[in-house]
Amino acid sequence: MNGSIRLYEILRELDIPFDYYEHPAVATVEEARKYWKDLEATHCKNLFLRNHKGNGHYLVIAEYSMKVDIHHLEQCLQQGKLSFASDERLLRYLGVTPGSVTPFGLIYDADKHVIVYLDNNLQASDRISFHPCINTASIVLKFNDFLKYLKWTGNHYEFRQLSEQGIRG
Repeated sequence: MNGSIRLYEILRELDIPFDYYEHPAVATVEEARKYWKDLEATHCKNLFLRNHKGNGHYLVIAEYSMKVDIHHLEQCLQQGKLSFASDERLLRYLGVTPGSVTPFGLIYDADKHVIVYLDNNLQASDRISFHPCINTASIVLKFNDFLKYLKWTGNHYEFRQLSEQGIRG
């Protein structure tokens, strides 16, 4: 089943309303910015990382303009040396391809393997935006509803100060 369709079914089951915005395919937040300009929401960058041994996988979420340094993340998360996960791991654990990384891909993580780290600053958001498992659209939902979704996934998640002193990149 198409990941986006399954996602919409889950959001409806959880009684989570969302707004859907279609746009051309975008692979980076820089490309997506021009399509976000009229959307009232916090827009995020989503980084899918693995530890050095390859037995730990992490989804790091921060506001899109925040500078997130991988060496700072290694110190902050204390999960050892981190690197970007391969395309194969991205597909295996989140069911998405590069450019479509999203916490909504957690619907594919049946074993709850992926740990989610969210930047503390996101807690001030009223509404938040992510790709719905494909990079040709964005959906916007209330931040509290996003937390409801995260709880539903069963994946461990926590808030941390992920950006270096809140520096915008």
